[in-house]
Amino acid sequence: MGCGQPSGSAKKLYPDSMTFEDKERYEKTESSLTRLEHMNERLNGTVIEQNKTIRHLSQPTDQLMKPNANTQPRAQTTATLGGGCFWCVEAVFEQIKGVQSVVSGYAGGTTENPTYDEVCQGTTGHAEICQIHYDPDVISYETLLEVFWLCHDPTTLNQQGNDIGTQYRSIILYEDESQKKVAATAITKATAKFSDKIVTEVVPLKKFYIAEEYHQDYFAKNPNDPYCAVTIPPKLLKIKNLNVYTPNP
Repeated sequence: MGCGQPSGSAKKLYPDSMTFEDKERYEKTESSLTRLEHMNERLNGTVIEQNKTIRHLSQPTDQLMKPNANTQPRAQTTATLGGGCFWCVEAVFEQIKGVQSVVSGYAGGTTENPTYDEVCQGTTGHAEICQIHYDPDVISYETLLEVFWLCHDPTTLNQQGNDIGTQYRSIILYEDESQKKVAATAITKATAKFSDKIVTEVVPLKKFYIAEEYHQDYFAKNPNDPYCAVTIPPKLLKIKNLNVYTPNP
């Protein structure tokens, strides 16, 4: 062991030429250096931990937030139906549990990008249609068709009440073979509920054209419209006792 190097509790040795004051200053300096070394160690430990945290937070978000079943968007599919004035059909299906949105539009004809005025003239071949976006985990296509039979008369050809014309015809536009089969079965079941023959068309959906903005949510925006005030409430009464009925506030 060299001179001046401590070992355990051994007494420190200083050169004979060092005065008492020099020894005192030396020991104070050594004590301060020791404290600084301890502080450095503590700071280094903190920095290491902070660096670990930073590295963790800088990971790609797909590693930090892995998707799970509870955060996935709900499934959505559509039913495309026509049962007279789309203001009425829309008002009914907006009150049905599992329905996420209803869009009014035109389909079933040949004219591209038809306007409301053109459809009303009966020259486009289109019917007034509602495209119903719904959650199949909450409500089925079959149940939506049961509501459909309640909110219009499928036995009157090209007519609903005082609304007369091909644009008011009863029509189901299917998107795939599954919907086509369900629609055929639904008509068979519904036949017993009507004294007259069901004349609802069942055709493939080729193109759906969204109607002008002022037609969207028409009854909700215009509850006092004379036509709506007379025509829609009786339709809502027919679905009031269904377990899928959820009246809008």
